[in-house]
Amino acid sequence: MSQKHTISRKLKNEELDRLEISEFKDAKKSPIIIILDNIRSLNNIGSVFRTSDAFLIEKIYLCGITAQPPHNDIRKTALGSTETVDWEYAEHTLDVIEKLKAEDVNICSIEQAENATMLNDFKPQPNQKYAFVFGNEVKGVAQDVVDASDVVIEIPQYGTKHSLNISVSCGVVIWDVFSKLKNTN
Repeated sequence: MSQKHTISRKLKNEELDRLEISEFKDAKKSPIIIILDNIRSLNNIGSVFRTSDAFLIEKIYLCGITAQPPHNDIRKTALGSTETVDWEYAEHTLDVIEKLKAEDVNICSIEQAENATMLNDFKPQPNQKYAFVFGNEVKGVAQDVVDASDVVIEIPQYGTKHSLNISVSCGVVIWDVFSKLKNTN
């Protein structure tokens, strides 16, 4: 017995109810901050901006060797989101972590580590702001940053590589936490 399938019409760009830049700037943001710890790839940086725009992320901190807008290779993947998402450069990731901890932000490094909390087990609390640290494509999040974190979160992986691209990791984490926070309100 076959199930009846309804064909869906793709939406046109003008039907997507997109915010104008000024509306985005005024919109209530998700209690999520992204910290990029020494990211090499400009395309990864642009992708993180684009994902951050999609989920109304409060701010991105670009640290260490992480490149900053404007840059053509960031612009190609960011598709204008460097104009919407607030960002700030800091030479040292630990300085950002200290500043955010003083503002009662919970620091979460995304890394494979001993005693890490699996992402599916991570339960974000309402009325708590979170900063998620994503590390270098080869070395990951620096150990001193992991040490300064409130929690280390690992994305469960079951294949042979146990390695995700940083922009993919960021998308997985943001979607997961955004969804969980939305369900607690």
